[in-house]
Amino acid sequence: MEKILVLLSTEQNGELGKHARETIGAAKSLSHEFVLGVVGDLSEKAMKDLSQAGADHMLIVAGGDFNMSRYASDAYAGEQIVRASGAVLVLAPANSRWSRALPGICHRLEGRMDPQVTALSQKDGAIYVTRWFYRQRIEAVLTRKCRPWFITISAGSFPVWEGKGSEVKTSVERLNLTLPDTMKKSNVLSIKEPPTNQQTIKPDSPLLFVAGAGWTKKQADGAVHQEEAEKLIFGFLDASKASLGGTKSVVDLAGEGQKSLSLMSHLHQVGQTGSTPRHKKGIATCCHGEEPHVVGWRFINERRAINLDPNCSWAHGKTDVLYVADAFQLVKKVNELLSR
Repeated sequence: MEKILVLLSTEQNGELGKHARETIGAAKSLSHEFVLGVVGDLSEKAMKDLSQAGADHMLIVAGGDFNMSRYASDAYAGEQIVRASGAVLVLAPANSRWSRALPGICHRLEGRMDPQVTALSQKDGAIYVTRWFYRQRIEAVLTRKCRPWFITISAGSFPVWEGKGSEVKTSVERLNLTLPDTMKKSNVLSIKEPPTNQQTIKPDSPLLFVAGAGWTKKQADGAVHQEEAEKLIFGFLDASKASLGGTKSVVDLAGEGQKSLSLMSHLHQVGQTGSTPRHKKGIATCCHGEEPHVVGWRFINERRAINLDPNCSWAHGKTDVLYVADAFQLVKKVNELLSR
């Protein structure tokens, strides 16, 4: 039976994020013993939760040099935790922190890595991972003999571990590491982020609102209503707390010198060349449901779309509900209902 390490990091408040809990859930889906490795200070609640995760041992690296996300310190701390744990299989969340640091750790330990894994399984004593290739058009199930094997878990692929109790007693070991001066060339001074009401990309939101290029085209009166479109979309996002996505056509408009939505960027792009979100529900507005865009919706459970054309691509088995309506009028009415 192979020894597994679940490598995590804490949030700024010392708590465990949803993605970290999903990674614990992934480890618990395997009938293997596992060790916990945590980088960053742990709150009292997080420490209590982790003590009930079912791990027989927990390694912690905390302190001023290791609490903030930085490649040099994360890679150093992660490497030392892997070495101290003696694990040959390492699971970590595929967040910005470990997606950046884990490849370096893998290289230093001469291992192999599979990123963005969406499923784990076991057969004849071997562990298999499922991941996507070729712009998420090909799904592969594979295993490796090389050890150590590093795996990052794609967000939304496993159930969130809720911190329920376990009879396994977890011993805690704190690794007192000193970061070499050569690894302090980059310093984290502060974190700047937009106010909550300006944050339009929300991976944890239950709803994804996708805007197409139709919002920027001439409407029934022959005029373009870009300002009204932005007001309606932002009003819906503010009232529903939805996450914003966009088709390739709408995010490309600015680069082509055309008028585009001011709140839209390439970071919002959903589809074959963009992100593949995992929201519970999604609604597409003013877009036609072309295959490259729809492929980005494969993990959304309930799909709805708004389009004036009842024969658009969304109507051909790509959405659960199609509203044949003017998106301007419909979103305006919905905003009025949400504001009550």
